[in-house]
Amino acid sequence: MQLENSFTVPVPVDQAWAVLLDIERIAPCMPGATLTAVEGDDFTGTVKVKLGPVSLTFKGTGKFVERDEAAHRVVISANGADSRGGGTARATVTATLAGAGDETQVNVSTDLDVTGKAAQFGRGLIGDVSGRLIGQFADCLAGKLAGTPAGTPAASPEPAAAPVEAAASLDLAESRAGEPIAPVRPESEAIDLLAVSGVGSAVRRVVPYVMTAAAGFAVVFGIVWWIRRR
Repeated sequence: MQLENSFTVPVPVDQAWAVLLDIERIAPCMPGATLTAVEGDDFTGTVKVKLGPVSLTFKGTGKFVERDEAAHRVVISANGADSRGGGTARATVTATLAGAGDETQVNVSTDLDVTGKAAQFGRGLIGDVSGRLIGQFADCLAGKLAGTPAGTPAASPEPAAAPVEAAASLDLAESRAGEPIAPVRPESEAIDLLAVSGVGSAVRRVVPYVMTAAAGFAVVFGIVWWIRRR
């Protein structure tokens, strides 16, 4: 399944690339996401989502397989499995920044492969939810960039609100060492997927794969941490 998303930020490409280095500045724009660890080309993270009264946490892994700083292009592979044995999800995500005068267009291409129960859901449902999540990230980032001169120091982010108490937790992947990993930054509030999607019970069954399909905004997460560690 091929998913295509794009968004525009109101600054030139070089400035946009530089802003993406500032994790503290863009972290609040990532719906529900928390980066937990980076080791070389590998990274792990969590995404919190809320389905009605229930809050769930998904863990996933990703790896940089290609990066071209000069071309502002990066390719990431991500994978996970439903801890209940319902299926697997794999995604290859390619993100490219392209300058357009005083703006930058970010193009995100996701090659998604799902097995198990989620395979019955088509591109429409998964693509719609992933597109809306990426749209939320883009709107937030554009708002932060608008009218901000290059080189302006980032303000310290406000502490994240306490997450809704989890009634269930699904692991998409175990941490490499099998031990708890301290979050790199404060945890984000959970995404309310029912509100984002506008659909009901179908989302409950496809959530793990929707989150993999929504890996587009996680690409930006990974880009930031790879560059900061160079």
